[in-house]
Amino acid sequence: MTDSVQPSPTGAAVAALRPVRSGAGRTWRSQGPYWAILSPLLIILAMFYFAPILEVLWLSFSDPELGFGNYERIVTSDAVLRVFGTTARICAATTVLAVLIGYLIAYAMMHVGPRHRTWMLAFVLIPFWISVLVRAFAWLVLLRTDGPLNDLLVSLGIVSEPLHLVRNELGVVIGMTHYMIPYAVLPILANLQGIDSRLVLAARGLGASARKSFYRVYLPLSVPGIVGAGILVFIFSLGFFVTPAILGGGKTVMVAEFVSIQIMQIAKWGMGAMIAAVLLATVVLMLVVVGRFINLKEMLGAR
Repeated sequence: MTDSVQPSPTGAAVAALRPVRSGAGRTWRSQGPYWAILSPLLIILAMFYFAPILEVLWLSFSDPELGFGNYERIVTSDAVLRVFGTTARICAATTVLAVLIGYLIAYAMMHVGPRHRTWMLAFVLIPFWISVLVRAFAWLVLLRTDGPLNDLLVSLGIVSEPLHLVRNELGVVIGMTHYMIPYAVLPILANLQGIDSRLVLAARGLGASARKSFYRVYLPLSVPGIVGAGILVFIFSLGFFVTPAILGGGKTVMVAEFVSIQIMQIAKWGMGAMIAAVLLATVVLMLVVVGRFINLKEMLGAR
């Protein structure tokens, strides 16, 4: 008798699903006004963002003739390989230096008083208000062979002759690192603010030294912020144009400047579009791969 009045597992599952479907339908209908508000913005985004991207992709396959000829040059052209290698090398060096300096700044900000933290944050954010062009020319003046930095090094006897700090990869890395430090500080600082300081105190209470507590407790907990800052800095570094053009002096050519040369000077639209498409695909692929293993929102400080 008891078995006859119990619902079957299938019937119970269907009955359990019915409220979910009804609620989902109500949720979708309740979101209708929001989609109506967003639709004009989405149309504008499609017109001024996605349409140009599609045109660039089409040019990469159709100019000067339809096919994969432009993409074959990725492996056959020494100039393209050299530009990609230079870009990867400079972006990697910039990422390492910016994240290292950014971590030190963020760590110091976490261990000072609120007033000093506010001042430090202000100095970190000031570069956002200064044009990248102004900063690049400022570094050019400081780092040139007859500039104040070389004059100081020679006068102190540290070097016997001026160092070549610009018109090479070193100058580009210095300028790009200075520009990218705020982008490294902010994600790392957001991550450090979420670390419970009592964990470090517990490690110290269990007998660990200050150095061991940092390397065993604090540093592992800050890895998501470090990874997030590294990804952000590397992706932004891939598209640098002004700083390499000025501090590189035409001797250090990165991807963005190479695209400009192909389109504005040589008029090879297909080649420039191909390099731009490869750069875009690289950024998207990096985000997809990293996103499969790490929560990007938490990595950048979201709660």
